[in-house]
Parts: sequence; C-alpha cells; structure tokens
Amino acid sequence: MENGLYQIAVPVADLLREPSGARDKQVVMGAEFNVTEVKDGWVYGACRDDGYVGYVPQYVLGPIMAPTHWITDQGAFLYSEPDMKSPEVARLVFGSRISALSTTNGFVEIEGGFLPEQHISPLTEWETDPTVICLKHLSVPYLWGGNTSLGIDCSGLVQTALMSCGITCPRDSGPQFDHFTDEVTREELTRGDLVFWKGHVGMMLNNDTLIHANAYHMRVASERLDGALARIAQKEFGEVLGYRRPSRST
Repeated sequence: MENGLYQIAVPVADLLREPSGARDKQVVMGAEFNVTEVKDGWVYGACRDDGYVGYVPQYVLGPIMAPTHWITDQGAFLYSEPDMKSPEVARLVFGSRISALSTTNGFVEIEGGFLPEQHISPLTEWETDPTVICLKHLSVPYLWGGNTSLGIDCSGLVQTALMSCGITCPRDSGPQFDHFTDEVTREELTRGDLVFWKGHVGMMLNNDTLIHANAYHMRVASERLDGALARIAQKEFGEVLGYRRPSRST
C-alpha cells in the first residue's frame, strides 16, 4: 500500500492512538482516509471529514469508490441476495456511504451484497434537524470513542448529528466548545443548542430537555436539563461551561 487517499471498506473501524492502542474514535464504511505512513500492517493518517489522525489496520482500507448513497436509518443489514430471507453478510451503521451498482426488487446492489432501499438516501439529501439524528440514536449503548449506532459517546453523538446536517464539527467536546462561538444563555436555549461541561456535551431537544450519550445512564438518554445540571455538577464534570448555538456557516 502506498500513501494516498483510501476509504474505509469495513462496516466500522477503530481509529487508534497507536498501533494496537486505545481507541480515539471510529470511522464507518465509505469514510475517506488519507494515509501518510504504512508499517507492519498498520497505516497512519487523517480522516478527511474532520482531520482526526490515528492508526487503523491496513486491511480496513480499500480503493476510493465514488459514493452515491448513505445509510440514514440506525442500521441496515447487507444481504447476500436481493431478498430479506437470504443470509445477511454484514450490518452497516448510520452514516455509512455506499456506491450503488444497480437496483433489483427494492434492493440496492453494492459491492458485497444488497441493501433494502428503505434504509438509504442519495448523498444529495442531507438531514436538516440534528436532534432527529440524536433521537435515532436514543438508547444506543455508551461507548468511549464510539461514533456509531452500535455504540457512541457524548461528542461522537453531537458530531454525528451535526455533520449529517452538513454542519462542520470537530470530534471531541473541547474542540467543539472552541469551534462553536455563538453563545446563548440558559433562558435562550432552544432545539439543537449545545450544552458543554469540561469533558462532556449534550444537545437540547427543546428549552428544558437534554439528549446526551453519558456514562451515568450508559446509553444515549434524554432528561430534564435542570436535573442533569445538578447531578453533573455534584458527581461528574462540575459546573456547566456554557451554551452554544451551532451554525452552518461555522
């Protein structure tokens, strides 16, 4: 393998701090990865969508195939034939990008199998409301460094929701806090606003309800903001850092 641009060719890959090391985030099928170093079966590089760097095993990468669609449901089974009774060969997750080859009997053929049309949308069709994406992940288990509908953490949920709506967003909560500079007050909070603590972030569903992936519930959960503020201040991350309103122009 030479240095250059590739894409993730497996359903989900961990991006590691070092070979066989700790997971920092996850990347899903179709995500582009710019390789700058290859050694002993590992590659080092950067995710093209957010610039996040790390190591992945060489085998998870494949050649660039122009994507045409993406998975817009929480998940989708890839079947061996265009038939829901045929054996499934993989489970793809929300946000995966795929290249459609043909359509047969309500199934889209991609390399390796067939996906039900109901689970995908053309790449030209962005989501418009990040809270809808958060709600699609409701009750997904908490996973440190997770970025998928199989497991996700607080900043992974926020990044997934915002980037699905075409809003640029860093991966971690600290850079997210620095990136979104449109401050609002507690009284001004509305649907889609972000609440930050030192080491944690959540998104508002309305003026008083927060949704966040968190280790207290060990899943994506919604709860009253006032209750979360009191508990988190006492037992977890301390007082709130601030409230931010994401913008497409950020």
